[in-house]
Amino acid sequence: MKFRLIIDPTGEEEIIARVQDRSALTDQIEALVLRHAGTDSIAAYTEDDTRMLPFADIECITVIDGKTYAIDTHNQRYRLKRRLYELEEELPGCFIRINKSALANEKRLERFTASFNGAVDAVFQCGYTEYVSRRCFARIRRRFEK
Repeated sequence: MKFRLIIDPTGEEEIIARVQDRSALTDQIEALVLRHAGTDSIAAYTEDDTRMLPFADIECITVIDGKTYAIDTHNQRYRLKRRLYELEEELPGCFIRINKSALANEKRLERFTASFNGAVDAVFQCGYTEYVSRRCFARIRRRFEK
């Protein structure tokens, strides 16, 4: 299998996948391309306004009191009108699940801190801290060891 990515700001965007047979992977790729439609941001809401929040500016996405929020690089909280599982499918691969109700942008993770009772927290560059479950931490550690 070959993979080729050509970035040409002057050309029209086109995605071509040449495969021998349709499979579950090709269906997923097709759904991702059609759903993504070239966007790299998401609608985010505050009490005062609405803005398009770029994925690169999101440090963490978490659920608080049943509502989904994005924490940005300035440690500001924005309301998202999507469920966490929907966002997990749409966001780039740099977003990883760190517990049952949070996704982290691994590019914005500063460090992990451990306490004496064995709990682990993810500390982001903006200063925001979120709990990391043991199950997710094991998966994250394997990912970083590769």
